[in-house]
Amino acid sequence: MKIEHVAIWAKDLEIIKEFYAKYFGMQCSEKYTNSQKCFSSYFLSFAGAKTRLEIMSRPEIEDLDRKHSTSYGLTHFSISVGSKSKVDRLTERFRKDGYHIVGEPRTTGDGYYESVIEDCESNWVEIAE
Repeated sequence: MKIEHVAIWAKDLEIIKEFYAKYFGMQCSEKYTNSQKCFSSYFLSFAGAKTRLEIMSRPEIEDLDRKHSTSYGLTHFSISVGSKSKVDRLTERFRKDGYHIVGEPRTTGDGYYESVIEDCESNWVEIAE
């Protein structure tokens, strides 16, 4: 078994697609549209990887009125960038570009070197070694 993909509702598919392509080098599928359901989506992936990120949009999807870090449900997903220095550099790039740094680069109690940022739609992304 494996995780095939994680799906995220998005307000603006084009902006979030560009975010993941720009900062993480993710490749994007062709846009899927179901006009009957007013649904559109893209699948994003890394070269050679099988696990994907699906970004989806429908007009009636609403914001959750909850505090992100203290609510049940998906709290973040993690992208491994390969080294501590890459975690540091990417975190600084997000800071310079005006994104919210939720957690500064650090070694966690369970031994991971990581930071946490909010993407362009406030989803939490852990940047791991």
